[in-house]
Amino acid sequence: MSEAEEGPPKNWFDRGGEAYARFRPEYPADLARFLASLAPSYGLAVDAGCGNGQLTTQLAPYFDTVVGSDPSVDQLRNAREAEGVRYVVAAAENMPILDRSTALITAAQAAHWFDRRAFYSEVRRIAADQAVLALVSYGVMQFGPDLDARFQDFYRFEIGRYWPPERQLVDSGYADIEFPFTEVQAPPMEIHQEWTVDDTLGYISTWSAVRAVEAAQRTPLLHSFAADLRRLWGEPTRRRRITWPVTVRLGVQ
Repeated sequence: MSEAEEGPPKNWFDRGGEAYARFRPEYPADLARFLASLAPSYGLAVDAGCGNGQLTTQLAPYFDTVVGSDPSVDQLRNAREAEGVRYVVAAAENMPILDRSTALITAAQAAHWFDRRAFYSEVRRIAADQAVLALVSYGVMQFGPDLDARFQDFYRFEIGRYWPPERQLVDSGYADIEFPFTEVQAPPMEIHQEWTVDDTLGYISTWSAVRAVEAAQRTPLLHSFAADLRRLWGEPTRRRRITWPVTVRLGVQ
């Protein structure tokens, strides 16, 4: 009997940096292309809080060098490689980057964790003239109508109280984040993935709320949701289209 037939594995949610590298959704190719088009030069881009380097590597074709910075050794151990990309273990508020050297600074699905006052000070330090800062976030995943009701109940009510306060900033598309820069509008974008039920549960396993549920020893509600999702999904190998709205707060230094 296959794992899919047996139901969710006992520790489907117990994952680390490897899960981020495997399951986090891909940003649309148009995002990196658009951000690069705004940069005043193509020497250096810095991706703060880069995680496993999803956006970092997408920026690589457009810049001579892209530096991905993250305080997590585990994340960088699983980071993607690409020509022109290098990674440093460092907080977004204190990066080993030369003054006034950087044409583009990005933070993808990360700025809500920063000390933003300190981060903005660091942005001003490393930014070249007319450098661009982009805070990228993606919102709640969207399924078809046959799955959305069960998912929304899980997301908002069953694990809703386990989300850290910072999650509200993501859900609002960073609309409530202070942003002391000359702002530029970004076009609407979406992430699209064609995922199996195991892909979907793997992604959910990377959520901070899932970690909090585990710490609270409430894992049965995770497994109950996983069983319901598998039942509603149908054939476990079926690929369903899932979307996330992408929001970009853009500023010029």
